[in-house]
Amino acid sequence: MASTLKSLFTTENGVSKPIDARTHGIIDYCHAGLFATVALLCWKKNRNAALTAAGTSAFILVQSLLTDYPLGKKRVIPFATHGAMDAGFAALSFAAPRLFGFSGTKAGLFFQSNSVLESTAVALTDWDSDHARAEEDR
Repeated sequence: MASTLKSLFTTENGVSKPIDARTHGIIDYCHAGLFATVALLCWKKNRNAALTAAGTSAFILVQSLLTDYPLGKKRVIPFATHGAMDAGFAALSFAAPRLFGFSGTKAGLFFQSNSVLESTAVALTDWDSDHARAEEDR
């Protein structure tokens, strides 16, 4: 799976990705915190967005804790699989406002903007699992 992701997101001249496994982990935990904050901010005005953000925060946190990278705790999800999940999450984030009934709102715009940022993080991350393991061993 790592080679598939690498081929999708590596330029033809083999330019390496600037986001390593440790940095991606930091981004993940910040991402979970951001969605938890959005859930709190939306709670009174937009319950659907708040619940979707809370669920997203919980998903990102659990995924991060279970990923085999330097900041993971249980390490049952290979780093490359985490990347595939992130790519799917980027698409879901774009569709979430329509799916959960809050399109056309500020929260909906936040989720759609997150889709672009998530896609960028996926594209700029080095998903090579061996490299991720090497980062941990330093």
